[in-house]
Amino acid sequence: MAKRDYYEILGVSREASEDELKKAYRKLAMAYHPDRNQGDKEAETKFKELNEAYDVLKDAEKRAAYDRFGHAAFEGGGGPGGGGGAGGNPFGAGFEDIFEEMFGRFGGGGGRGRQRQASGRGADLRTTVEISLEEAFAGTKSNVRVPSSVSCEACSGTGAEAGSTAAQTCPTCQGAGKVRAQQGFFLIERTCPTCGGQGRIIKNPCKVCQGAGRVQRDRTLSVSIPAGVEDGTRIRLAGEGEAGLRGAPAGDLYVDIGIRQHPIFQRDGANIFVRVPLRMTQAALGGAVEVPVVDGGRARVTIPAGTQAGDQFRLRGKGFSVLRSAARGDMYVQVSVETPQNLSKRQRELLEEFEAEAEKGGRTSPESEGFFAKVKDFWDGLAR
Repeated sequence: MAKRDYYEILGVSREASEDELKKAYRKLAMAYHPDRNQGDKEAETKFKELNEAYDVLKDAEKRAAYDRFGHAAFEGGGGPGGGGGAGGNPFGAGFEDIFEEMFGRFGGGGGRGRQRQASGRGADLRTTVEISLEEAFAGTKSNVRVPSSVSCEACSGTGAEAGSTAAQTCPTCQGAGKVRAQQGFFLIERTCPTCGGQGRIIKNPCKVCQGAGRVQRDRTLSVSIPAGVEDGTRIRLAGEGEAGLRGAPAGDLYVDIGIRQHPIFQRDGANIFVRVPLRMTQAALGGAVEVPVVDGGRARVTIPAGTQAGDQFRLRGKGFSVLRSAARGDMYVQVSVETPQNLSKRQRELLEEFEAEAEKGGRTSPESEGFFAKVKDFWDGLAR
């Protein structure tokens, strides 16, 4: 029986693009899929024809050969795909590729000809280091204890007993780490039972690590924390995570930096804020105060007479370190005026005298006087 033209089977012209071929195949494959046409022999035959046609036309070399010689190009070679398609798939590689695209690859594995050996890379680890604000300002080194897997010294990480042959390619999966089995119309892919997905086997495993190439052991590492680091910064130490299986690359260690709250300073990026409470008389008469600086020094701040609560003074270059720079931010001194408490008899008398003078119109509290003047005008307006 003469075979039908592959382009006719897919319903496309000979000039059809790769994308047009794929769209046509997907539409027809879904229509004639055996699951939708159970017991329909004609649909099953058409479905196989579709896969055979697409398997040829999607491959540029096969398509060129078909365009030139027709079906004769594949006579004597077991048909397109070499006798039933890749991996023994009776529907051809076309079905496998499109099925993977529509429904996802089996277990995350590759398609035809994509044997992927499990890398065995070690897991990434994560830990937290808490430092003071002063340490974050100046930079520091901190030791971290990491419970982890390390390369086995007895076998140098190979997993094989000393003097014996190292890991060999698994004969079951040929290094792919996965095996395939036909179940009905579906090609099922599973982790190789012989090598556990590693793609390699060890005939004489190391007695210390039982062939894993790594053993459990705590390690102490020194972490360099740069000046200017912020709370929540994550530092990556490449290759300091869990050791890989049988000599595979190690994972990475991620160190999250936490900065403890400071009793005096509050940080906002590269700027530092410090709240300085002043006595009422200090704020009224003015003067000078000494304030601490995050680098351990001192700074003198002049307080002008009549300073109000909430006033702020800026000290340039006295703030926090800027990461990876010699620059520094600014420090802001925020004033808080404190109302006196637990007055002695003499202090009360002096304040009463001061208040009596203020009521005579001394204009010592212009904001307060202005507010109550507005209140009086408001009430007077309501009384009219």
